[in-house]
Amino acid sequence: MKIIMLGAPGAGKGTQAKMIADKYQIPHISTGDIFRANIKNGTELGQKAKTYMDQGLLVPDELVVDLVVDRVKQDDCANGYVLDGFPRTIPQAESLDAALAKFEDTIDYAINVEVPDENIVRRMSGRRACVACGATYHIVHIPTKVEGICDRCGKELILRDDDKPETVQKRLGVYHEQTQPLIDYYTNKGCLVEVDGTKDMNEVFSDIVDILSK
Repeated sequence: MKIIMLGAPGAGKGTQAKMIADKYQIPHISTGDIFRANIKNGTELGQKAKTYMDQGLLVPDELVVDLVVDRVKQDDCANGYVLDGFPRTIPQAESLDAALAKFEDTIDYAINVEVPDENIVRRMSGRRACVACGATYHIVHIPTKVEGICDRCGKELILRDDDKPETVQKRLGVYHEQTQPLIDYYTNKGCLVEVDGTKDMNEVFSDIVDILSK
């Protein structure tokens, strides 16, 4: 069961990816984790990626695909995997398909966690983080006992720059421009499935399990 997770920032696809990985005992793979592991282990691919990252440059698609394919060829991926945050663009998707085809592999499902932009802005702008211990809350879904104060350590909570409405809108704009076309791409390949990400987290997961069980 080889799965790609799609969805806008804040749609909850990372949470669902972890839940899928736990239930089906397959690796949850993010490009960030792959980069960190390869750099830490001093692999040739990791060293190449580090030269770009050290300069503040994006790692080229070809190298990212090489890193991902190297990861999914490992023994723990024999029964499948969940790719989270990759591919992000059509060229990445095409390169990934071509690389997988070389060892007769293919993606089984591209799961799109669908959430309207206004819900995401509301969801993310309600997040609060503790400046001291890093604990995270939400003013609606995970409120603190005392407003603006961390339950764990008693320090002040902040709205991070990443979660401010104007920043979220910019990130959503980039997503729609770059990643939205992937939905058409995987629809045309016949492997796209969509779930309503506005539901409760466990309901969304139940919907995904229903799809994967068919």
